[in-house]
Parts: sequence; C-alpha cells; structure tokens
Amino acid sequence: MLWARCLVAFNQRETAAIRPDERKEAGLNFLSYLAVIAVTLALSYGIWYSYSVILVALLNEFGWSRSMLAGVFSVFTLVHGAANPLIGALCARLHPLSLMAGGGVALGLVLWVDSFIATPWQLYLGFGVFTAVAVAACGWITALVQVQRNFPRRLGLAMGIAGSGVGGAMLVVVPLCQLLIDAYGWRTAFRVLGLICAAWILPSSLYLLRRGRASPEPAGAPPAASAMPHVKTRSMTLAEATRTAPFWLIVAVYFFGNLCSQTLLVHQVVYLVDHGLAAIVAASVVSVVGLSSIIGKIGGGWLSDRFERELIFVIGVVILVGAVGALALVGSAPSRWGAYVYAVLLGIGYSATAALIPAMISDRFRGPRFGLILGMGLLGAALGSAVGPWMAGRLFDMTGSYAIPFVIAAACGVVAGAAGWRARTLRRREMNDAWDQPEYKHSES
Repeated sequence: MLWARCLVAFNQRETAAIRPDERKEAGLNFLSYLAVIAVTLALSYGIWYSYSVILVALLNEFGWSRSMLAGVFSVFTLVHGAANPLIGALCARLHPLSLMAGGGVALGLVLWVDSFIATPWQLYLGFGVFTAVAVAACGWITALVQVQRNFPRRLGLAMGIAGSGVGGAMLVVVPLCQLLIDAYGWRTAFRVLGLICAAWILPSSLYLLRRGRASPEPAGAPPAASAMPHVKTRSMTLAEATRTAPFWLIVAVYFFGNLCSQTLLVHQVVYLVDHGLAAIVAASVVSVVGLSSIIGKIGGGWLSDRFERELIFVIGVVILVGAVGALALVGSAPSRWGAYVYAVLLGIGYSATAALIPAMISDRFRGPRFGLILGMGLLGAALGSAVGPWMAGRLFDMTGSYAIPFVIAAACGVVAGAAGWRARTLRRREMNDAWDQPEYKHSES
C-alpha cells in the first residue's frame, strides 16, 4: 500500500545514524513488526470510517433520518469506548495479540451478518453494538499495549507508525467500500470487507504471536523521553490515576478533541454531496484525509520524541480547528481542490488527537495497568465521538444547516487545546518541583 512505501522511506532516514551491523535489525524488525499492526488497524478502523459512505447508501435506500443514522454511529462509538477498559484489563492477563486474533474472526462474522440488515433496530444492534465490540477487540487498545511493551525508546514514533494504519483505512478501505457500493451495493460491500478482515487479522496476529517479543531497538539508542523531560513516574492503579489532574485533563482532551474531529469525519461526505460534489469525489476526500493523517501521525510521533508532546499536540489542534473553517468555506464555494485543502488540514490536525495522547498517557501512567488506564481515558473519546456526530445530525434535521454544529465543533477543538496546554503546565511544574528536591540536587553536584 502507498503508506507502507512512505514508512520504508521514513524508516531509512531514522536508521541512518545506526551502526551498519545494527541497521538491518533496527530497520527491518522495527518497521515490519509495526507494519503488520498498521495494516490490521487499517482494516478494523476502515469499518469505522466507511460508515460515512455507508450512511449515504442507507439514506438513499431507506430514507431514514440523518439523526437516526448518525445515532447508529454514536452507539457504535459508545459501545467501542465502553469495551476499551475491558479490553485493556484483559491485556494484563491475556496476550494482546491473542485478543487481536479473536477480534479479527469476530469482525469478519459480524460484518457478514450486517449485510442482512433491513430495519433500524437491526442496524443499531448489528453495526452499533456487535461490530463495535469486534473492532475494539482487534483495534486500538490491543495494538497500543503491544507497541508500548515493545518500543519504549521510540514510543512516539512507534505509535505514530502503528497509528498510520488508521490513515490507511481512510486512504484505501473507504474508497474501496464506495467502489463496492457503487458496483454491487452496500450489502456486498459488508461481506467483502468482512472476508478481507478475517483473512488478514487472524493469521497476521498469530504470526506476530509466534514471532515472540520484538527487539528492534539497538541497545545504544537513547530513550526518546530524554528529549522531553518529565518527572519520574511509578506504576499506578486505575483508582490512583483517577485521583490525579493529568488523568482528567487527558479525558477532556479526548472528549473535546474527538467531538470536533468525529463531527467532521462522519458528516463530511454527505455535507460535500449536499453542496454539489459527486459521491466518489467526496469519498476521495476521505482518502486525502487518510493520507494526510499518515504523514501527521508519523511526523507528529517523531517530533513528540524530540520536543514536548503536549506542544506538538496543541499545534495539531490549531490545525484541526482550521479544518472546520475550511470545510465551511467549501460549502459556500464548492470545489474539488478546496475540499482537498480541507482534507489535508483535517488529516494533519486529527492525527494529533489520535496518535499523541496515548504516548502522553504512557509518559504519566506506565506499568502493567497502562492498557486499563488508556481504556478508561478512551471513554472520553467515545463520548465525544458519540455526542458530536449525533448532535450535528440532530441540529441539521432541525435547522437544515451544519452552521451551528461546525461552530460547536470549532469551540470544542479550542477547549481540547487548552486542556492539553494545561497538562503541559502541570508536568513542567512537577518537573521543576522534583528538581528542587535534595536527592536531585545531590545527584547534580
């Protein structure tokens, strides 16, 4: 796939400074391991993002309201978010790759069942509930826990490369879904996607499981955290984490950031079609978002290993808010290239909320309960992802316009950036307080 070629080129630059006898292992092992996980995420979250084009097909066939159809996605994200803490807790007892393999089989089966949907309650139960659980099992939590355990030194870059698979979902899977819908209908699209998911996720997860623990980082590589100073952390329980301000700031970042980005991601296709762009052109905008997010996630992860993660995050949120304004301008003056400019801004800005926050959580809450704490934090993302699209659909049904939803989305983006900046302020204050302690002064002298 196109994004895999980008990863190869980027990885060659990353390993240029490594000694020749280490370069092969550091390059091929690091990249190949993460590329397998990236493709898995591309397929599982391809289902997530394909709903924006499936929504149009269902709207045309059944004539259901937009708020009802957007409500299905809201249920999907809520169920996905509620499943994440359970998946995170299971990762402390079962191997994440075993969970991923089982999720791949479940996803293939449930997508086949989804192809027989005929009523709203079947759509809510089949796609909104069962598909969401299957995606969670082979999705973000299992992937990030596995990456965090294997790549502590280049954590931001590793999470960015793995997370680039989600961009691959928008780049490849969404247009594939649109082509299948145009040629054979949405029912066949569900079946084909289900077969592809099962055929890749199960064997690839078992392959990584048999391969064992990856060792791609050369012994002399400095920890990425050396570029972003932070106080020493200890392993925390979930209860201890929830009593800290950084935990709730990260939940706020997830909630408001995802409310902003998911409102755009779910409604962008139908919005562009409403304003005169062809459905296939609107679907290609999703691909541009995906390509841009690949660049944003890998580049943002790389930068976050060298500069403060929160600073990179806030820059990304500024770009995300700019994307809201760009989409509104496309509505007033529709054009293919204007839509692509919006897509680039959204892809880069959205990648900040998706790729950097897990690394920010790892910086503060390392240890065996990382998956559980991350899963609880992602509840905020689920709530934001549920509220935003449903709210936009409901307000459109009431007013016939997306103007109010876009203003709300932009305001939520500003709040997410402010929460990220506050998390940076607290970390730097704790770091300064730690350096004032006698043991640190003694070590310095």
